[in-house]
Amino acid sequence: MDAVRLMKELRVNYEQEADFLPNGKGLNLIVSAQQSADQITAKCRNVKVEDLWSLTSFFGYSTQTFVLAVSLLDRFLAMTRVQPRYLSCVSLSCLHVAARVTEEECNLTPTDELIRIGQCRFTVSDLCRMEKIVTEKLCFKSKAVTALTFLQLYHQITLTHATYRNETLSLEKLEAQLKACLCQISFSKAKPSVLALALLRQGMESIRSEDMLEIAFHIQRHLKIPDAELQQWSQRVARCLLDYASPKCSKPNHRKLQWIVSRRTAQNLHSHRSVPELPTIPEDCWDESESDDSCEDLMSSGEESLSSSLGSDAEGPFFPLHLRRQKHRQYLNA
Repeated sequence: MDAVRLMKELRVNYEQEADFLPNGKGLNLIVSAQQSADQITAKCRNVKVEDLWSLTSFFGYSTQTFVLAVSLLDRFLAMTRVQPRYLSCVSLSCLHVAARVTEEECNLTPTDELIRIGQCRFTVSDLCRMEKIVTEKLCFKSKAVTALTFLQLYHQITLTHATYRNETLSLEKLEAQLKACLCQISFSKAKPSVLALALLRQGMESIRSEDMLEIAFHIQRHLKIPDAELQQWSQRVARCLLDYASPKCSKPNHRKLQWIVSRRTAQNLHSHRSVPELPTIPEDCWDESESDDSCEDLMSSGEESLSSSLGSDAEGPFFPLHLRRQKHRQYLNA
């Protein structure tokens, strides 16, 4: 009965996933954008997603919170032309909305602390206003079908049908690999069901389980996922995970993210600062007839990325690669 229930649930989510995909034309505009001061580039987006990864780990939020935040961010950026100076506010508002949906109320970080730890230059009222814009634009209430939705269902189905369980798939490892993929905007173009199945197959191939691969094949056939589409994304996932598993990038484990904050940074985090209100946030939608000029690498308002401004030991496996490289360079120049 569990197997039947899981397959029905899988089918329901598969039929709904199209409603939660980012606009393809909007994503293409971001990917093709060149560095300028009025449009978000792929690099801008990827840096902010890495920051969201660091923040979710810092606050002890779940993978579900991170994946939902990225889903909201990509869908909003693909729908609305966002100026670079608003990107930090948009990304943090997506994280806050996602956390309110997925986390226990007692575990939620207060809004003002979220802004301070995120080293952002806007107020609580700015964040609340942005949250209202994001949720209204996306017609978001409390649910979204993501790659994590399918990954968890696939994992449960695999455990239900597997004959031999001497070597089982680690859901935690699969989730960490999914987070690594989501740090690249190219994976936002994949259907969640296909991306999750590509990750599942990679995990099955790594433990050389023919039994489990047969289960993956039945899932693919049940959802009628074309071989060519699955093969395409499996190759991209394999390349991403190969880079992620290289000596320069630690494999995921159970360690929590730890930050060592300097005295000056600690004083800034706990001091009350005068922060100017953000100007009125424009809500222009994408116009394909407009120039392909894009935004600057980070923020036109002078705001720095969390990863570049907040001190850390950069040792945990949940830190993005560029933070560990930055830490290594600082050590060599010391």
